[in-house]
Amino acid sequence: MDVPFKVLQHSYGFDNGTQTDQETNSGNKIIHGDNLEALKALLPEYEGRIKCIYIDPPYNTGNEKWVYNDNVNDPKIKKWLGQVVGKEADDLTRHDKWLCMMYPRLKLLYKLLSEDGAIFVSIDEN
Repeated sequence: MDVPFKVLQHSYGFDNGTQTDQETNSGNKIIHGDNLEALKALLPEYEGRIKCIYIDPPYNTGNEKWVYNDNVNDPKIKKWLGQVVGKEADDLTRHDKWLCMMYPRLKLLYKLLSEDGAIFVSIDEN
């Protein structure tokens, strides 16, 4: 609930492969920004309506030069860990922190899911 609600603003679309400023009403969205904020912004239009969700979250590799920094030092995550986990959050391993980072995202994804929907998650390259 701490995630601020943001309204999605239309910037561009694609019509037959050509980028356009006009809304195409295709039902598709390309969202640039924080995935936690984007998921929350999708709730008003899509809550309970999505049949299939596939996510490929960043793996907890510890490699900070990788495309995803999985250091889990984001101030929002630290605040959430402190409130939900408490002082013990200081002693969590990288894997625990990664799971704590994924938890609010999975909760929002679940809200988007229809009753007969499914969530698929890749957890490594296999």
